[in-house]
Amino acid sequence: MAHGRDTTVVLALVLLCGLLHGELAESTVYTVGDSGGWTFGSGSWSQGKSFRAGDVLRGCSGRMFKYAPGAHNVVAVDAAGYNSCSAPGGAVRYSSGNDRVTLSRGTSFFICGVPGHCAAGMKMAVTAA
Repeated sequence: MAHGRDTTVVLALVLLCGLLHGELAESTVYTVGDSGGWTFGSGSWSQGKSFRAGDVLRGCSGRMFKYAPGAHNVVAVDAAGYNSCSAPGGAVRYSSGNDRVTLSRGTSFFICGVPGHCAAGMKMAVTAA
């Protein structure tokens, strides 16, 4: 009887791995801003792309947004922060230039928190189905 139970456990693990792999295989990794990276005017980069929950935003060399740390940063904000170019207290801030973001279903908003940069176009909204 132990052999039957072992087989069931192995089959369950194989099925679980297959389901997890299928979910990961459906994800797409995007390079934010393509070859231009995260810079002024890159907010239109996401237009025309179809994002899904689980997709990953990154930049070249495994970076979420390609930028020089210290020159720019990335702040995840809500719609109000996006529209006003301001980050509320507790907003998630990225500044290493080596971060990745996995999209959740809905719209995610990102701005550059360096003074004046968001107002100059360093902001992006990404909607994932």
